Amino acid sequence: MRRTSSIVLAVFVSKGVFAAASCADLAKLVLPHTTITLARSVAAGGFSPERPFSLIPPGAQPSYQALPAFCRIGAQVRPVADSVIRFELWMPAEGWNGKFLAVGNGGYSGEIWYPQMIEPLSRGYATASTDTGHEGAGDDASFALGHPQKWIDFAYRAVHEMTQQSKAIIKAYYGGPAKLAYWNGCSTGGRQGLMEAQRYPDDFDGIIAGAPANYMTNLSAELVWTAQTLHRNAASYLPPAKLPALHAAVLKACDAGDGVADGVLEDPRRCQFDPQVLACKAGKDDATCLTSAQIETVRVIYSALTNPRTHHVLYPGLMPGSEAGWAAGVGPIKPQPSPLITGLFRYVVFKDPAWNYRTLDFDADVTRANEGEASIVNAINPNLHAFFAHGGKLIQYHGWADPGISPLNSINYYESVVKVSGGERAVGGAYRLFMVPGMDHCRGGEGPDRFDAVSALEQWVEQKKAPERMIASRLRAGKVDRTRPLCPYPQVATYKGAGSTDEAANFACNAGNR
Repeated sequence: MRRTSSIVLAVFVSKGVFAAASCADLAKLVLPHTTITLARSVAAGGFSPERPFSLIPPGAQPSYQALPAFCRIGAQVRPVADSVIRFELWMPAEGWNGKFLAVGNGGYSGEIWYPQMIEPLSRGYATASTDTGHEGAGDDASFALGHPQKWIDFAYRAVHEMTQQSKAIIKAYYGGPAKLAYWNGCSTGGRQGLMEAQRYPDDFDGIIAGAPANYMTNLSAELVWTAQTLHRNAASYLPPAKLPALHAAVLKACDAGDGVADGVLEDPRRCQFDPQVLACKAGKDDATCLTSAQIETVRVIYSALTNPRTHHVLYPGLMPGSEAGWAAGVGPIKPQPSPLITGLFRYVVFKDPAWNYRTLDFDADVTRANEGEASIVNAINPNLHAFFAHGGKLIQYHGWADPGISPLNSINYYESVVKVSGGERAVGGAYRLFMVPGMDHCRGGEGPDRFDAVSALEQWVEQKKAPERMIASRLRAGKVDRTRPLCPYPQVATYKGAGSTDEAANFACNAGNR
């Protein structure tokens, strides 16, 4: 459907039908427990956010000058007392593709993710983003203290409400509903996508879930455990200056094992690396070696967190090849752990801003988290039958070099769905996981990290063409210097033996080794 200035629609309310003659008329739209706070036409290139996006440095803020003209809607949803969910919906003034694509958040982010709305609007989508029901920084979970409804909003309600109300606004503006609805998010956005598939299976026809933080309770426990190890004493701390030597040693030991020496591990599970090879000689301690205490710290970071009583695996460790990112992002290599690491236990489990992360009991306290209100944020239900039954398609991806959320978490969830659904053949027509060699958390790293999952999802949903591969590219100095195929798990990209190893055409997707 296409909306142009030549279309003139009367504003009326009759039998529940509302049609808008202009974007501004949407301010009159009546929706359940929702108030339209902004209804404004924005000229092409005319959008400028009221404040910078908090998770991007001032000098790297995105440009909005290339955006087409659109109708900008701001809204507040108040489904219950102490719940205020803000969201924005952007709808193309012309050239709407007839579809809706909502975008996800990161961390505990309490702001609308304008940067993520740029691409879908430019592609002709109506697009929406929510603040998840609170205002606050991406590493700040303090909003949940004393506000259980806001924790519910963050866990699942905000995205669902945004989606339902956005669909109603789209129908009012264009005179008919969106023909398809998609979700695209990474990290918390990946968790949000899986939560939608599990809890509200009819909200979306297709979901892209990247590096999902879907097991938040146990992920938080694993990060605290690593922080405890790092800060047990001065000797245990692993200085960031030592990470390049550690990463180089991993590549030396394992890079060529996949048939191509390219600075990237195709499947790090095959890497048998012992950090003992970097042991400092007597009397030496510099950036090129590891002390005995630091070697043990590295082993902990690679290792799975287990319950000390039952020995049940609570959360997998990071992978060899991820070391370059341990000092950045959500990585715990800091003088004190990030509040992103401690927030769930501090504000939701123990409800104590002064809680000391060193006291966490990995038996009783983790059980307490998983049996209490903290657990509602987890999106680990493997039963996706309802989502699959209405034709829903799910693309999940995860970087093998992710330094914040173990890529094995994505594999574990995928395999849990396969088990419940009756095998890989049963889910292959609706759910595919793509592991991305060398990619950091959501993007970045040494491997090709740019790929068009949206087009792959569109073709799957709209043309019934399942993604047999996605081509990923790597940019260096603004130019593509490498392309590789991403293969549906458990397949891996294997070099054919001829041609440049920087060209995707010279690789084939073959069965992998688990």
